[in-house]
Amino acid sequence: QVQLVESGGGLAQPGGSLRLSCSASGGTLSSYDIGWFRRAPGKEREGVSCIETHGATYYTDSVKGRFTTSRDNAKNTVYLQMNSLRPEDAAVYFCATSCAHAMGVVYYLGDPYWGQGTQVTVSS
Repeated sequence: QVQLVESGGGLAQPGGSLRLSCSASGGTLSSYDIGWFRRAPGKEREGVSCIETHGATYYTDSVKGRFTTSRDNAKNTVYLQMNSLRPEDAAVYFCATSCAHAMGVVYYLGDPYWGQGTQVTVSS
């Protein structure tokens, strides 16, 4: 069973940056498309980014040009670099072992493994 652990969340000022990490045990992340998702208080879970096994990346429209997802297969880790943070980016961020994309929307398929999430707060 794959266990995912997110880290790197915290407090950032508007316009600031954070880098989230998604590390795995019990499985190899390079075998999966890895999605980042977020849930803000009172809102539905939202897909943020998707990195496919061969490295292609996709983003939801609201983060394009600001967020970048990448892999380090040697470290069995996927990253989400978040720049130019906005207050509306504040949420709990999760990684999952599934993602897909269509018309600017990132979503997941089936029943993926999820991490426990990491809190991102954007405030001055």
